[in-house]
Amino acid sequence: MSALARPFAAAAALLGALALSACGFTPLYATPGVTPGLATIQVVVPHGRTAFLLGEALEDELGTDKAAAPAYKLNITVFERIFPRGLNLNGVAERYEMHVRIDYTLVAVGDPAKVLTHGLDPVEVTYAETDQPYAGITAQQNAQQRAAATAAQHIRVDLAEYFASHPKP
Repeated sequence: MSALARPFAAAAALLGALALSACGFTPLYATPGVTPGLATIQVVVPHGRTAFLLGEALEDELGTDKAAAPAYKLNITVFERIFPRGLNLNGVAERYEMHVRIDYTLVAVGDPAKVLTHGLDPVEVTYAETDQPYAGITAQQNAQQRAAATAAQHIRVDLAEYFASHPKP
């Protein structure tokens, strides 16, 4: 960047920040009630590797406070299917496509029969097959981890939107 362009870039950044502050822009996580609500969610996942990875990723994404008593419970169901893609001349798959569907419901701990919000999050990831068996296992495990991380981010955004529009009294 040239010496003349630096002051203009700094001035543009300053004007942009000033414009955002003047228009009343508030980040989603700055909304009162969003962060405390997310931190008090207990994540309940079924057995299975992808479900376990999803539970771990959600606890990280939500910033779960394990020392506090949970006010909400997030019940999760995970459906996972793997499809072979890109068959070679021998009929052996060269790539696999993993479809993971996550159904979730958020309920209050005091009233588990009342569903506060629910959602469905489909995630699709692909991975390559190799001739080496351990490399194939590692590729599948990596795909499960990527699917869980992606789903956790989507669920976090959905829950943050819920808490932003339904502040706790």
